[in-house]
Amino acid sequence: MRKKGTASHKLLGRTWVAVMLVVALSSFWIRRDGFSWIHLLSVWTLISLACAVWFIRRGNVRAHQGFMIGTFLGLAGAGIGALAPGRLLSALL
Repeated sequence: MRKKGTASHKLLGRTWVAVMLVVALSSFWIRRDGFSWIHLLSVWTLISLACAVWFIRRGNVRAHQGFMIGTFLGLAGAGIGALAPGRLLSALL
């Protein structure tokens, strides 16, 4: 909601990318009966983050925005998927 391109926006963006990289990469070590479709969201997140950084460095704000929204949607999808019946997190809760 705040102005884009400010120092605080860039700091928050860099922090978001770093945290999402850690979470997406660490998800590949969380397996119960092998990989699942949720791991595909981790792959999409990694691709989306790389594209978002690539596009903003080339000045394509619209594409950057789309890919950053994609990372958020991937995170939300993974969270919802982790709560599905039969998943470990669902059983723990």
